[in-house]
Amino acid sequence: MDSAYKGQIPDSVLPYPKGLWNRTKYAFWKLISPGYVRGRDTLLRLGIIHHEGRQNFLIGTLAPGVKLEDFLVYLKTQQFGNHFIAWEDDDELVSVRRLDNFEWQYHLRVFKDREVRGHYEYTPEAHPAWHSMEVRWEPRRDDFLRFLGDWVIPSKTFPEAIPQAAQIKAPLTKDAK
Repeated sequence: MDSAYKGQIPDSVLPYPKGLWNRTKYAFWKLISPGYVRGRDTLLRLGIIHHEGRQNFLIGTLAPGVKLEDFLVYLKTQQFGNHFIAWEDDDELVSVRRLDNFEWQYHLRVFKDREVRGHYEYTPEAHPAWHSMEVRWEPRRDDFLRFLGDWVIPSKTFPEAIPQAAQIKAPLTKDAK
């Protein structure tokens, strides 16, 4: 998230999951989260890991006259929180998520050119490998448009295809939608 907007939307808070294995993952992420972003950013600066571009799944653009600060206030009312774990895309101003449960989330990004993109995916905390390989990414565009209302002008085209990795058939979990 762009430093100008840090603190304007609180961090998302994972719900406490059911099951011993999910609770173990939950505890692990609680333990590593404070240093995770610093470590990730250091590895990016050193060129050990690499990320560029923008996620797929264009939703639209912020409506004319909408200030990003006001949009962030609105997103809080729609249960979106700062997604501090996520990669930062090129020209990204804001990265937020709305948790469905411990395993699934709606991930939304806003860019400097006012473009809004989003997708539905596994949380990195529940399924880090599947999340990083973009397994079962879904556009869920209608859901996003319902959450965003008149704040976003929908794009006239929705050209993105589902990324190849999302077509890998991961086992469904009990909470899968």
